[in-house]
Amino acid sequence: MPVESNTISAEYPYEENGYTLYSCATCPYAQRALRAFTMAGVPFRLVEIDLTNKPSWYHIVNPLQQVPTLRTPSGDILTESLIIAEYVADQFPAANLLPTSALARAKLRLFLQLFSTHIISAYYRVIRATADSMLAEKEKLLEGVRVINGALEKHWGEGDNEGPFWMGSRFAFAEVATASFVHLFRVVDYYCDGGFEVPDTKEYAAFRRWAGAIEADPAFTNVKPDDMKLIASYKRFRPE
Repeated sequence: MPVESNTISAEYPYEENGYTLYSCATCPYAQRALRAFTMAGVPFRLVEIDLTNKPSWYHIVNPLQQVPTLRTPSGDILTESLIIAEYVADQFPAANLLPTSALARAKLRLFLQLFSTHIISAYYRVIRATADSMLAEKEKLLEGVRVINGALEKHWGEGDNEGPFWMGSRFAFAEVATASFVHLFRVVDYYCDGGFEVPDTKEYAAFRRWAGAIEADPAFTNVKPDDMKLIASYKRFRPE
């Protein structure tokens, strides 16, 4: 829950003895950290960074000038979205965002790596595609969806986990890390010639069930950026 504050240092704004999250509403990586904090229910100060016109002081917070960045109560600075989200999950275990066993955590990390390799990278290739390459890039993205569909089917088939989320009935760390990218299908659909949709067939059924559960959950909708603002923010990736 973001908190109001007038605390401003001589160098950059932050919450004294509290958490400060530097973020951008349309950045899918930044949404990971914001969603983790929101689900943990801990007070934090939210500082929005305009990535097209960054504040003159932001290089002091993060020399790479990327989001998200977290300033902890001790003054330590953390960067990288998954590192920040995992820090929040470990710091506030009552939120139950992460599995407790080492094996379950390892399987979760493998799933997130699979998602990054087969979905996230494919998004950007589609959005950047020219008319000549669009069809091939759309098919590669669908191939990635099939990979994730298979991973979800396998995971739900193990033990008593029947979904619709990675940890069963709860929106947790897997969804914190992926929800904003599931939302990017709307961006891909907007910029694709002929649109883009994950087919409603058996080979995509697990993925569609998971994505539908994500987009219906308050943990997603409470952090979700406006669709048209999100779409507009990706225009810069389109070929001239």
